Amino acid sequence: MYLLDTNHCSAIILGEPNVIRRISQVGENNIATCVIVQGELTFMMEKSQQRESNLARLAELLEDIRIYLVTEETSTIYGQLKAALFNEFAPKDKNKRRKTKITDLGFGENDLWIAAIALQNNLTVVSSDKDFLRIQQVRRFSLESWR
Repeated sequence: MYLLDTNHCSAIILGEPNVIRRISQVGENNIATCVIVQGELTFMMEKSQQRESNLARLAELLEDIRIYLVTEETSTIYGQLKAALFNEFAPKDKNKRRKTKITDLGFGENDLWIAAIALQNNLTVVSSDKDFLRIQQVRRFSLESWR
C-alpha cells in the first residue's frame, strides 16, 4: 500500500502523466493518503485563485482513496521518531539543544506525522520531499518518488 504525500496528490490533481501512469500500474486500491496531507491540500486549495474548482477536484480525489487517521499509536511513533531525530541531528550542547526546534534541523512537523503513519501501517511513502530521506537515517521505511 502506498501513502501519497502532498506533492504526489497535487500531481494527481494536475494530471502529471508519470504519477497517473504509476497509479495505473499499482492499482487505485493500493493508493492512500492521510489526514495530514488532506489538511495540507485543503490549505493549498483554500488559498488558490481557483478556490472552488480546486476544492471540488480535491474532494473528487479524496473520495477515491483511503485516508489514514492519526491514532494513539501514531502519536507514540511520532514522539519516538522526533526524539531519534533530535538525538541524531540536534546540537550536543544542552543550552543550544534546549532552544532547538525540529524545524531548525530541517524537518517539517507534518512530514514526521506522515512518516509515523507510514511506519505504523507498514506503508510506502510516495514523496519527492527530501525530508523523508533524512528521516530514514533514524528509522527505516519504504520510500518512492513517482515524479
